[in-house]
Amino acid sequence: MVDLSDAAFAAAEERGRIAMLTEPRAKTARYDERLDRIVVELVNGCTFLFPPRLVQGLGSASVADIAEVDTGAFGFGLHWEKQDVDVSVAGLMAGRFGTARYMAERFGPAWDAVAAE
Repeated sequence: MVDLSDAAFAAAEERGRIAMLTEPRAKTARYDERLDRIVVELVNGCTFLFPPRLVQGLGSASVADIAEVDTGAFGFGLHWEKQDVDVSVAGLMAGRFGTARYMAERFGPAWDAVAAE
């Protein structure tokens, strides 16, 4: 059962307010073909780059499809419509480019231990 009380609603609003202020969020994202990197400008003024082919679901995507990256309304994640790929900005910055299984298969068994934490 979902708690729809005023207190639960107020607590959810507060969690959202805190997330907007503290969690990494993308202001913009674009593909730089020369660097072969997704360039994410964060709302705090920092910039984060990563190779798109590390992301689960983008390995065989065309350059044109990779370039169609979207930050969404609040910038908590990146989205590629044609590939149906969604990743969180915080996850990317922590080095998570897909599911725990994908990470273990792609980057080795050490990721099994990380996923268990």
